Amino acid sequence: MAKEKNKKLKKGLIIFISVVMVIAIVITGVNVLSVQNLLKKGAAYNKVEIENQLVPEKDENGNWYFTTDSDFKVMHLTDIHIGGGFLSKTVDEKALNAVAAMVTKEKPDLVIATGDITFPVPYRAGTFNNHSGIKAFANLMESLGVYWDVTFGNHDAEAYSYFDREAVAEFYENEDYKYCLFQAGPEDVDGYGNHTIEVKNSKGIITQAIILIDSQAYIEDNIIESIKGTYDNIHPNQVEWYESEIKRMNAENEKINKDATPVKSLAFFHIPLVEMDDAWTEFKNNGYNDTDNFKYTEGIIGELGRQVCCGYGEDDMFEKMQELDSTKAMFNGHDHVNNTTFEYKGITFSYGYSIDYFAYSGIDKLGSQRGCTMITCKPDTSFTIDKYNYYSDRYDLEGFSREEVTMQFEDITNQVIPE
Repeated sequence: MAKEKNKKLKKGLIIFISVVMVIAIVITGVNVLSVQNLLKKGAAYNKVEIENQLVPEKDENGNWYFTTDSDFKVMHLTDIHIGGGFLSKTVDEKALNAVAAMVTKEKPDLVIATGDITFPVPYRAGTFNNHSGIKAFANLMESLGVYWDVTFGNHDAEAYSYFDREAVAEFYENEDYKYCLFQAGPEDVDGYGNHTIEVKNSKGIITQAIILIDSQAYIEDNIIESIKGTYDNIHPNQVEWYESEIKRMNAENEKINKDATPVKSLAFFHIPLVEMDDAWTEFKNNGYNDTDNFKYTEGIIGELGRQVCCGYGEDDMFEKMQELDSTKAMFNGHDHVNNTTFEYKGITFSYGYSIDYFAYSGIDKLGSQRGCTMITCKPDTSFTIDKYNYYSDRYDLEGFSREEVTMQFEDITNQVIPE
């Protein structure tokens, strides 16, 4: 009797294992096919025709720079959130299409995506592979033929992802991507992707510096901290690196013009600084009216609960920006339905429109938060910021289709979500 029971148990176990293996094989096969199609989709867009397209060069320090005596246009995108698995196929294609349409229309000199390019959460996307979403985005940008760069977000290399942050950095530095300007940055500075891109005039003066910073991910690199969302801050040696870069560029300008003022710069990263939360709290507590410190420009804070998901610690980045009098605006993402722009203590803070069709439940059916930011750097070192919603008539382009969505905010300039 016992032998008969053991036989039945073994037989049942064999059947169970066989079924699991078949399911795993089927899912793997479907995933492989889905990824192949996604990569083909990304590579299938037409090259953007840009008249007299600027081509960057590298200086003796290994930094990229563009030379122009005219306007220099930067497109800020954020939180693309490409799942890269068989469960996210439809929304991934929508994300690629949205990026392609806006880049095609705006014809920027440079595109900067501030993190969370990918979102390989297995129970949502059907994969742990963060490589596939990143590669789909890279294929897209290379097919569009526009220079591009990225900063790291918290989802680009989770603790459970196939590839860690170092491997992702190596991927972006791949020489096959001739339009990608990503650099991993100094090895003795924390994070990956701390680097600068300079805009110079024909005299060699840096008229605008673009500073990309890894705003880190979680206080501890593990699944628990990822689930809890205990976000990290920019580290002290990154602030020191930032200061050294500003001083280096100041010295370079002074070699050409001894009366040169501090170089003007724009900073790009993923997770907002603590001061963004401080600023919005001051504005909100004043009845959504300006204060001596705070000057509202446009946009909303639409996140519920913790409205600004900044790091849980403190850093000296904002104080260093004030001290050096170089960085006049910073651009970040992370909070997908926040897109406000305001000035706080003399520096502009700007949330980017997100692309996300996937990470927030039901967000593919909503549209007020989706779009891009265009930053125009002027030859006189000034700049302008213009934000465009993806569903505006501006992106009613031949060859591109857009899905029907609900514009969940009655007026994109509302400070609070309407009832």
